[in-house]
Amino acid sequence: MTARFTTAAAHGSSRPGARGPWLFPGTSTPPPPGFPQAVLFDRDGTLVADVPYNGDPDRVVPMPSAREAVDAVRARGIPVGVVSNQSGVARGLLTKGQVLAVKRRTETLLGPFAVWAVCPHLVGCDCRKPAPGLILAASHWLGVPCARVAVIGDIGSDVLAAGAAGARGVLVPTPATRPEEIRAARATAGDLLEAVRMVLAGAVR
Repeated sequence: MTARFTTAAAHGSSRPGARGPWLFPGTSTPPPPGFPQAVLFDRDGTLVADVPYNGDPDRVVPMPSAREAVDAVRARGIPVGVVSNQSGVARGLLTKGQVLAVKRRTETLLGPFAVWAVCPHLVGCDCRKPAPGLILAASHWLGVPCARVAVIGDIGSDVLAAGAAGARGVLVPTPATRPEEIRAARATAGDLLEAVRMVLAGAVR
């Protein structure tokens, strides 16, 4: 299963009907031993404010403590990545160029990420969270076992995707998070920096 996800992703496939995620690789150092060996963040509502179907880099606003949280992971020599559903592409509301423009703006504000795994689909794929494909593809690209990966997001599909991939998930609730998602999460944090501290301390099981 992993090979199927990562083969499509490794080439950044954007063919109509392609089932794999778009994978935009960055630069990374070899992962350290132990846990975590990589931390993957959801984009909208986690790293940056959730603007529905945003294709405008000028509307990218970091969430509170986002830069501090991501830098805390980088300071440990641990690669960071982004895993993001972007169904606006399938809906005809976004282009790949707009997704890349928002990516570049996010990295200007928050620093570089080792990998971006993006699902451009709405239905009929294996990568749209809560399916595990984005996490499998990003982990494979980084050369990190999923069991050594932490995933931080703001809604239930983020932590469900983590669990489906064999990774560890932390939920950082926002007003958009449903109460049942909070109750179902195995690990929750009050903000992004707290979530990162929990992960780095090995407190997420």
